[in-house]
Amino acid sequence: MRSLLAIGFTLLSFTLCAQNTNLPYKEIPSQPEAFSAGSVAARMVDGLGFRFYWATEGLREIDLKYKPSADARTSQETIEHIYEMSFIVLNAAIGKENVNGQDVKLPFAEMRKRTLENLSEASNHFRSLSDAEFSNLKLIFKGGTKSIELPLWNLLNGPMSDCIWHVGQVVSFRRSSGNPFSDTVDLFSGTINK
Repeated sequence: MRSLLAIGFTLLSFTLCAQNTNLPYKEIPSQPEAFSAGSVAARMVDGLGFRFYWATEGLREIDLKYKPSADARTSQETIEHIYEMSFIVLNAAIGKENVNGQDVKLPFAEMRKRTLENLSEASNHFRSLSDAEFSNLKLIFKGGTKSIELPLWNLLNGPMSDCIWHVGQVVSFRRSSGNPFSDTVDLFSGTINK
């Protein structure tokens, strides 16, 4: 019986590792060939995606439950917040309004995967836009019968910057719970030192 459980656990581990290899942002995508409003916004999203990938890679249950004080969020709650904001980034890129009520009660691995996919989709869409199309994008929030439109600048200094801030918290929290950030990750170049 124990050997069957060990084999089952091993197969599950290999399956989870195989799934992770298909996630976006293990390395940052190649730099754009030209500067445009869309390519710059896409690169900012790519930087966030790369940092989020590695901040959340290899997190354990103890890491997810960690919080530095009674009033702080846990790492899991911080990741849920980043997940919610990944929809705001994606919706801004595709011109869709944000409506309250995204389901954040997902298992960690699924939430991580969807966050990375949202960021990748947003980046790809930003990159595909002409400057004229990009200039027409708005950050739109809808609540009940009211809708608020904000310039895309608010995405940069709001949700995008907030996500980067929170990714740093996840890195700090994982260090505090005994699981430091990989020293093979080169944040400057967006690559992995082998």
